Amino acid sequence: MACCVIGLFFLRFWRRTRDRLFFYFSMAFWVLGFNWFMLAFANQDEPQTALYAVRLVAFGLIILGIWGKNREKT
Repeated sequence: MACCVIGLFFLRFWRRTRDRLFFYFSMAFWVLGFNWFMLAFANQDEPQTALYAVRLVAFGLIILGIWGKNREKT
């Protein structure tokens, strides 16, 4: 739940500034929220699930957002 709220927080900043970094952070936190939701219903231990791939997508979004922000010309 907290990840989704943080995602909404970053989405608010994205709507105000239209900075893609905030959009990528918002998407990443929503993906992490989905990861925690799915982990709650997994019947296996965490190391045995494929949910690490979902986290990889979330952290990839964060890295992509930071990389894009650093590549912008001011």
